Amino acid sequence: MLQQNNRLSFVRATARGFAGRCPNCGKGKLFRAFLKPIEQCACCSEAFGHIRADDGPAWLTILIVGHMVVPLLLVVERHTDWPEWAASSFWSTLVVVLVLVFLPRSKGAFIGAIWQTRGTGADDA
Repeated sequence: MLQQNNRLSFVRATARGFAGRCPNCGKGKLFRAFLKPIEQCACCSEAFGHIRADDGPAWLTILIVGHMVVPLLLVVERHTDWPEWAASSFWSTLVVVLVLVFLPRSKGAFIGAIWQTRGTGADDA
């Protein structure tokens, strides 16, 4: 039973981070700018300044966007006859928009996961 409660709190903290909210209370904002996390929550005073997500969010964003765009590109390009300039413009724009949408959410999810597992998110070897 203890393991199940731990799992639920991990999922909840990660989901709150994905939504851009404080993993602890779910009310305060997690970011003060596009990718700049807050030092501490304005609602519950939980500290987040020590957590560094580093390359994890970029990796997750590439994984998600790649798995969304590549199959779509293969299907659409097979059934359409776009000029090269139109196809490259469309797919480039789609990738940039998806990266801008998913990168802060991925970073929030990583911050929530690191916070819940009580990790520092830093290399303190």
